[in-house]
Amino acid sequence: MAGLKFRVLLDSEKDAEIFRDILIRDTDHFESFYNAIVHSFRFEGDQMASFYVSNDQWDKGHEISLMDMTYDDDSVDSPSAVMKNAVIKDFLEEPDQKFILVYDFMRMWIFLIELIGYEKEGPEVPEVLLAVGMAPPEDSRSAGDNEQLFNGDHNDEEEDEFGFNEFDDDFEEDDLTGYDEYEY
Repeated sequence: MAGLKFRVLLDSEKDAEIFRDILIRDTDHFESFYNAIVHSFRFEGDQMASFYVSNDQWDKGHEISLMDMTYDDDSVDSPSAVMKNAVIKDFLEEPDQKFILVYDFMRMWIFLIELIGYEKEGPEVPEVLLAVGMAPPEDSRSAGDNEQLFNGDHNDEEEDEFGFNEFDDDFEEDDLTGYDEYEY
């Protein structure tokens, strides 16, 4: 079984790079990859998380969730992928395949993952080959730190009660004087 070498970069506010190089078998499931990542950064691993297949622009694609979150017929359009059932090699589309791991949806820890190498043999258990930088404590971010992700940096005065921005469309109420919608 071949080994896949991934670079896992923690997206943080610090200026220093914090990353781990992890070697894993191509036949391993995303759940073992998830456990290797969170433990290598000294996180507890007790939060919801999802991998996303990504491209060179780091856009989120197909989701691979920690648990099956589908409800009733949600999976009719696109089947749900769950980490414990999803084999890594089945999601490799490019030689430098990228994934995004979002860990703890309240604190929004984001890991940018890129395939950087191949080995003839993979280890029995995922192995950290290189650790650069000290990860911040998992609880160093509070859920409120990401309020701007949900609210954005905008002026509430410019939005109506439905959250839509007001804008000038050159529409004047006087333009409709004499108009009768029922008159054809």
